Amino acid sequence: HWHILFFKTFIFFLCSLIQVKAQQTYPVDGSHDIRPERYAFTNATIVVSPSSTIENGSLLIRGQTIEAVGKGISIPKGYVVIDLKGKYITPSFIDAFSEYGIEEIKSSSGSFIRAPQVVLSTKKGAYNWNEAIRPEIQAQNIFAIDVKKAEELKKLGFGTVHSVIRDGIARGTSLVTSLATRNENESVMLPEAGAQYSFSKGSSGNSYPNSLMGSIALLRQTYYDSEWYKNQSKEYNISLKEFNRTQDFPQFFEISDVLDVFRVNSIAKEFGKNFILKSAGNEYQRLNEVKATGSKLIVPLNFPKTYDVEDPTFARNISLSQLKHWEMAPSNLALIAKAGIQFSITAHGLEKTSDFWPNIRKAIDHGLSENDAFIALTTTPAEFLGISKQVGTLEKGKFANFIISSSSVFSDDNTIYENWTQGQRFIANALEQHDIRGEYATQFEGIGNANLIISGKPGSYEANISKVGADSVKTKGKLTRNGDLITLSFNSKGSTGSTRISAYISDKKATTLKGQLVNPDETSSIWTATFVKTIPEISKKDTTKKESSIGQLIYPFVSFGNVEIPKAESVLFKNATVWTNEDAGITKETDVLIENGKIKAIGKNLSAGSAKVVDATGKHITPGIIDEHSHIALQGVNEGAQAVTSEVRMGDVLNSEDVNIYRQLAGGVTTSQLLHGSANPIGGQSQLIKLRWGQIPDGLRFGNNDGFIKFALGENVKQSNWAGSRFPQTRMGVEQVFVDAFTRAREYKKAKSVKGNNVRRDLELDALVEILDEERHITCHSYVQSEINMLMHVADSMGFKINTFTHILEGYKLADKMAERGIAGSTFADWWAYKIEVADAIPYNAYLMYSQGVLTAINSDDAEMARRLNQEAAKIVKYGGVSEEEAFKMVSLNPAKMLHIEDRVGSIKVGKDADLVVWNHSPLSIYAKAEKTYVDGIKYWDIDLDMLKQTEIEAERARLIQKSLSSKGKGNVTQRALANPVVLYNCETMEEEANQYVVH
Repeated sequence: HWHILFFKTFIFFLCSLIQVKAQQTYPVDGSHDIRPERYAFTNATIVVSPSSTIENGSLLIRGQTIEAVGKGISIPKGYVVIDLKGKYITPSFIDAFSEYGIEEIKSSSGSFIRAPQVVLSTKKGAYNWNEAIRPEIQAQNIFAIDVKKAEELKKLGFGTVHSVIRDGIARGTSLVTSLATRNENESVMLPEAGAQYSFSKGSSGNSYPNSLMGSIALLRQTYYDSEWYKNQSKEYNISLKEFNRTQDFPQFFEISDVLDVFRVNSIAKEFGKNFILKSAGNEYQRLNEVKATGSKLIVPLNFPKTYDVEDPTFARNISLSQLKHWEMAPSNLALIAKAGIQFSITAHGLEKTSDFWPNIRKAIDHGLSENDAFIALTTTPAEFLGISKQVGTLEKGKFANFIISSSSVFSDDNTIYENWTQGQRFIANALEQHDIRGEYATQFEGIGNANLIISGKPGSYEANISKVGADSVKTKGKLTRNGDLITLSFNSKGSTGSTRISAYISDKKATTLKGQLVNPDETSSIWTATFVKTIPEISKKDTTKKESSIGQLIYPFVSFGNVEIPKAESVLFKNATVWTNEDAGITKETDVLIENGKIKAIGKNLSAGSAKVVDATGKHITPGIIDEHSHIALQGVNEGAQAVTSEVRMGDVLNSEDVNIYRQLAGGVTTSQLLHGSANPIGGQSQLIKLRWGQIPDGLRFGNNDGFIKFALGENVKQSNWAGSRFPQTRMGVEQVFVDAFTRAREYKKAKSVKGNNVRRDLELDALVEILDEERHITCHSYVQSEINMLMHVADSMGFKINTFTHILEGYKLADKMAERGIAGSTFADWWAYKIEVADAIPYNAYLMYSQGVLTAINSDDAEMARRLNQEAAKIVKYGGVSEEEAFKMVSLNPAKMLHIEDRVGSIKVGKDADLVVWNHSPLSIYAKAEKTYVDGIKYWDIDLDMLKQTEIEAERARLIQKSLSSKGKGNVTQRALANPVVLYNCETMEEEANQYVVH
């Protein structure tokens, strides 16, 4: 029956060819060359998955897929057998965030000289009005195999990548592809793998948004627009249609800082989304809070280089947080794993792909287990991308994506020989090659007889040349190997150029290297190197030894952060002079008891119970200072691209890591209203915070308070003296902005009140309707009398109220009108002459408003001034003769009343929040120092502990600088010691200017 057997074999062979090639729709240009592509890899240690390893196993592949894996497998005829005795087979890695195959897109960048305003998209077609929203973009339409980049990634061990278009806020869809390089039709595994987002506007030519808060507002508005779009027929919008279509895909969000985790989480909760975050690498700084969000992370390995701090002048540029991040960033992965957060590892963001393995091993040295690293490079990214049935483990039916290596992939001495992707072989290093490591005798022109020592391992050889008999004369050379071909170059001492050698291994035992030597002057000669002896093998480092002397985490991760976040305590202050701001006035020899974050009792000879007793004899206790106008603790202050930006929220860009929180606690400030800047007539929504040093952004929010919003008048809003061309350009244009905005808001409110109307939710108009409904209150930046009159007239005619005029340096001219309308005035004590608008400012302004019955406060608008608001209040005693008690109310009870929080703060009264300051002197004295500052009964500032902290900071800096010097001495790559920009925001700071103001 041989002919029947032959026929069956032929049919089997033919079917196998059809199976391998059936999906090819392309014609073949030339002769057909169809091969079985069947391989059997035997006698290998096969790591099937993170939890399963087979010793002396076999792996059979057929075309693109795995046919069988196991031990004692019978190998059918027709397979090419490759004996891998002593070698390892491991699943190829998966990178869940990559730009592979995607052409680089240059992002737009801000400029100090601002470009003309571009309101609407110039993109042709029925697309979104803002080009930063581009969900219609698809990676599958622009993806192209990049052979060179594929080889770089395969050398590292990657076989599959998630390719993302990194352009815009809504970035369209990504794809998953193998790193096989036959053609795109075969390599693309998942043409639409997920929807992509970020807070970066990318290459969009629109002026809006020009801030982080604007990006967040635009994304939120897009979600609401997409919901409205589903149930309307008024317009066709490709972008919104695609935005809706991609909501069922996996959702990926690229962020740039750990605080962005909480911003994204806020969006996720608002719209019911689950985002996978491509993180920033500093999650360890707020790990418990990150875990609480339930976020899944794609974590980069771009650890900072050692700072070159050899020059003490440059060393002073580096902040403590920069030094600590350099030291602690390699621990990030280990800490994430320990916290139980699901994560994958990406090579994205590395300056050089060759840094991947050194950084992986550095992370392992800092506590990351090899198994956790393996999971993060295989099964977890496969799960994130929805491709677990195709890759991630070595199982029958999955793609033949695997690595052949000399030993376990995470071993220091491991060499990756081959990386197979979809059954396509890629040779990183030859499986069978001569070991050329050792000492060779040779001769170099200019050096004479010398020893050549080749060390290292395949792929990263090192060459050192030393003159015979003169060990002090040593030269390091660059050596590369390709099969049996070797190239070597070096600069000998005193030479003005490089000596280059091209050689080959001339015998089977690699005892002789022969080739040509080319001198710097381009003369050449025959070159030979003869093997002398092997070099002692450097013992493998102890993998159980972890990095020592790592500093402690501090909260926040900046100077003056705490190892532990302070907690509330029960305290009895004895025998103090208490500034109650209540009917009792200023009382002497008085006790104050605080408990559970509240003021428990005020009186004489109070019982302490279990409370801690503080002798406050000779001390003054006041309520915490409240700053009605502040810009601290923010990441951006102006969204100035539009005249009306009531949709943006300062609460979206809280920066809990701002050291000015701590500095202002040192000045007795406990509550601050964080205002939008003054770039537009109607700015963003304010955020009231308590200065809870060490909390994350949400922990700073005052909570359960009325909403406020920033309006502005004057030169800043009309921008005629700026480079921009945004409307309005005149003061009469500013008035028209207010009229138009509230006219639209009234129409919007009316339309929403009609039952059955499908009214598009407009976040900008929502805030204005809240003003009309007296649910949100206006704080207006103001200077000039005529404009203040104008806005009061507009408010009267449009039916809304103004809560506070802030700055208002000409408030004394119309205090009577303000008092009639119940409008408060928050002002500077004695600022003038800093621009023409304040030419009429006088130091009696606050007193004159106060004397007319205007609720008056003193504000800062400045991070430095806020540290001395007690002294600013004292100036009103001089300029006007008000009592000390009334003057201090201008920075405590009065701003509390302006902000509608006087029931909780602003005075010392039983039941109110325990926001207290202990002063060494009368708080209005220039000699007064805040010794202790409590917020909610928690001591966030202590003058004695601060001295200890300063000592600890100097010691920690000294330790880290010495560690940096040691790292540089060991030959580690360094970076210049440049400070991170620190911006002290004020009303006029624009986002494109912010990075130009650097405070060391």
